[in-house]
Amino acid sequence: MTTPRRALIVIDVQNEYVTGDLPIEFPDVQTSLANIGRAIDAAHAAGVPVVVVQNVAPATSPLFARGSVGAALHSVVGSRAHDHFVEKSLPSAFAGTDLADWLAAREIDTLTITGYMTHNCDASTIIHALHAGLAVEFLHDATGSVPYDNSAGFASAEEIHRVFSVVLQSRFAAVASTDAWIAAITGGAPLERGNIHASNQAARARRAVA
Repeated sequence: MTTPRRALIVIDVQNEYVTGDLPIEFPDVQTSLANIGRAIDAAHAAGVPVVVVQNVAPATSPLFARGSVGAALHSVVGSRAHDHFVEKSLPSAFAGTDLADWLAAREIDTLTITGYMTHNCDASTIIHALHAGLAVEFLHDATGSVPYDNSAGFASAEEIHRVFSVVLQSRFAAVASTDAWIAAITGGAPLERGNIHASNQAARARRAVA
């Protein structure tokens, strides 16, 4: 098995999610911020390139307005070096950006996704990457979600984060903790990858004995 050529993708770690009007509720935002910082530091130490992504909206937007404090990168990311910067306005970090070309030029074949939000920009980027032929890893404790209440119903931040993590592990990404990922890049430990059939069989078996 060849060693993955990884890039760490740090998505939208911006003040809006910490002190702004869209606060991350699960996992605890201070925990995820600390793990994002650890992941960046570990990537630098292991020679894994770091890509920082920032979402920007028009100046009239209630969230991520260009030039606002909320749109600015949080200091956990802003104070650390990176190898490439991507500004985006859509959920996927690939949409309307140079990310795909930058990765291809460096023969990157595996993306490690951190940042916010699990169910929106993270999931969109993961699915986009999979369809582009890239392998993906998702650090579940270096990410996070917010709750929603709309015409389709209510879901807590914990429910959204948990369900998306389970679904991503079933097909789209190797879902792991920051500790497991650091072990993988420093010691060569493989990350577990799931699949739809095994995930469904395990769920049916669990239900049968409940």
